[in-house]
Amino acid sequence: MKLSARNQIKGAISKIVKGATTSHVTIDIGGASVMASITNEAVEELGLTEGAAAFAVIKASDVMVAVE
Repeated sequence: MKLSARNQIKGAISKIVKGATTSHVTIDIGGASVMASITNEAVEELGLTEGAAAFAVIKASDVMVAVE
């Protein structure tokens, strides 16, 4: 499968926390972590498991930075 999103970072799933309808999937990308909130159905359909290889695909129109 090909995607138009250019920000694709390969890593490994380090944690999956399932809620009532949404799961939080954490992907370790070389010592840093990225977390995605996706439906429980998506977790099942994709066959996600802890330790499996996965890509964090980031598509955002804005990135904000704040300091005190």
